[in-house]
Amino acid sequence: MWSRLGAYAPHWLTDLLAERAIFEYWSHEACFLPIEDYPVYRSLMLAGKTRSNAYARRWLQENQEIATALIDHIRANGTVRSADFTRNDGATGGWWNWKVEKMALEMLFIVGDLMIERRENFQRVYDLRERVLPEWNDDRAPDVAAAQRTLTLAAAQALGAAPTRWLADYFRTSKAETARIVAALAAEGALMTAHVEGWRDPVYIHPDNLPLARTAAAGALRSTVTTLLSPFDPVVWDRWRTLELFGFDYRIECYTPAPKRRYGYFTLPILHRGALVGRLDPKAHRKDGVFEVRALYLEPGVEPDDELATNLATAVRACAAWHGAPDVIIRFCDPPGFGGLVMHTLRT
Repeated sequence: MWSRLGAYAPHWLTDLLAERAIFEYWSHEACFLPIEDYPVYRSLMLAGKTRSNAYARRWLQENQEIATALIDHIRANGTVRSADFTRNDGATGGWWNWKVEKMALEMLFIVGDLMIERRENFQRVYDLRERVLPEWNDDRAPDVAAAQRTLTLAAAQALGAAPTRWLADYFRTSKAETARIVAALAAEGALMTAHVEGWRDPVYIHPDNLPLARTAAAGALRSTVTTLLSPFDPVVWDRWRTLELFGFDYRIECYTPAPKRRYGYFTLPILHRGALVGRLDPKAHRKDGVFEVRALYLEPGVEPDDELATNLATAVRACAAWHGAPDVIIRFCDPPGFGGLVMHTLRT
């Protein structure tokens, strides 16, 4: 959100969640979603077509006694966090070794019996769906075909011009089902079909995006933005799309053992005037007010000129200030001289 809005207040998200203007659920990944989209996701929950739904249903069936006891506990005592339960099996926790209560909470969340009522210090607070959204009735959920159609059109509107495989990835929908839906939408004129020079597959364009697409095709679309992107930004979350569209090979290396990392723990792509020109590995030392760029890399062929240095310095300064760490230092840069250009701009 910062890449688009600038220095927004992070509490906006928790405020909106408490106000029921947004809700948490699995979309592309774990997401905050507009409450207006809840009927679509509820339809897919009921049909067992949301992410990991089949696994969640199977787990709950195999652990029915635990799930029922947890639901009864929440109904009688109110909201719970995973941290409210003590582990008694002697094992250590971790992403892939959750205590049984955490597993039950997550599985009940996936099937929609529980929702996230609020966040406390970023921890999820779970409650019964009927208490979080007391006005909701499952009779209001659209049929599955309508829900899938809605998501496909939303993906096309977000991506601008996209082949079917990109549309499927946007909401992590079935590739086969997405292909079928896209074909039907194109046949009825709800999606426009176009071709990109050098690409084998057609691309699909939402009618609302046609004026913009025509401007781009005429070579009259000019981006003026320079910013840093989160690894989970929609511009880069589909790694294959990022490579095909921008020629930018990107992965989050926090999951890679340190000796095997190429660029850094949590590198942020640099978006500059419509191109992904590099990446930097930051760490905000908020207590000291320091925004450390541990490494900065430009892509091969990118000109490390004064204009790029000035625009990047502006983006880094804004990001550092938003993190409450206004003093920027750059430890390493490739190419070496470019880091000096950026630091010079930051100091002036």
